[in-house]
Amino acid sequence: MAVRRPSALSDRELGSAYPFLPGAEAIVTELAPSLRDLITSPVYDTARELGRARIRTAIDDPTGGTPVPALDSAAPELRYLSFLYARLLLSAAPAAAPLRRWAVAEAKQGSGRVAAAPIDEFLEVGRRLGFSLTGTAEGILVPLTDYLHLATPIREGDYRLVRQSLRAGQVLVARDRAARLLQEGIRLRLTQPLAVADDARTALTEGDSEFLADVLRRVPAPSTRLGSGGGPLLPDRFPPCIRRMRRLLESGENLSHAGRFALAAFLHRGGASFDTIVDAYRGAPDFDESITRYQVEHITQRDGGIGYEPPECATLRSHGLCYRDGDPTGPAPVDRAPDPLCHEPFLRHPVQYYRIRGGSVVERGAGDGGPLGGGSSSR
Repeated sequence: MAVRRPSALSDRELGSAYPFLPGAEAIVTELAPSLRDLITSPVYDTARELGRARIRTAIDDPTGGTPVPALDSAAPELRYLSFLYARLLLSAAPAAAPLRRWAVAEAKQGSGRVAAAPIDEFLEVGRRLGFSLTGTAEGILVPLTDYLHLATPIREGDYRLVRQSLRAGQVLVARDRAARLLQEGIRLRLTQPLAVADDARTALTEGDSEFLADVLRRVPAPSTRLGSGGGPLLPDRFPPCIRRMRRLLESGENLSHAGRFALAAFLHRGGASFDTIVDAYRGAPDFDESITRYQVEHITQRDGGIGYEPPECATLRSHGLCYRDGDPTGPAPVDRAPDPLCHEPFLRHPVQYYRIRGGSVVERGAGDGGPLGGGSSSR
């Protein structure tokens, strides 16, 4: 087993590169700025403007792929203060969606940086985030409790514990997967708003009222098209898994790639229009319209418009997307309780569930054998 050495970066360099790390505030100890100074003093105009630039860039591109102008060349103190101001401002905002979207972008940038860093730096960032990672010749060992904490929100089937290699209470993962786990750790940390005192909150929201209003306008909002005017769709007849996927997106939470694919394919089979399917993803914290349109077109236009078949129930279960036993976070008793129909031995497909409940299904052509086949349309 490899011996972890201290990172080659100094605390100052680490705090500048990874401002979300606990202790990064030590960068500005000598400046000793008060919160009031950071929010209102002309001395920190540049820090505030860079903080706004960080927010604007994240809102427009939550993939983290767009650089923030002037940030790379800024002094470490300025980089940290711009990050802090952005986080304070979004913590004081009247809605949570901008903070979630910004957290996704910052987490992706941070994990991309650490993925390309020397192994000592990689492990040190993990350690400072509170995760005891260990580098080996085979990959990176993650303590089981840390792995469960980081992997559970990802919801990708490949991250389920049963598919991992266990070594004496630790999970062995490749370095790119460890970076993805750290990305989730960063996102979870930044999604939590900072506690902002009432006087500071007032100063932030009044001083940047126009900027915050613009940010809220630019954040893609969940669409109501699916529930009203969505064509033949009957959302109240959807199976528990599809209802859960919709709730996650509408509340601004992440949905795994497998879930996004399943939802688009299901809505396509339900007769939803192309724009209605795209609108279903607008609440996602990383929503990008051009990327979503491309992906939805790929899912729905395969084989001349037949599209991909939604995954079967067994496949959804393997990806952790089945909620036949109820969703504890569901808003209504019907969502929280086990669904009897889902437990019927003959039921093996979400489209089959929808048809039995009275939903209209558009038959797309070949590949609809078994209980899903028959007819051009049925209720």
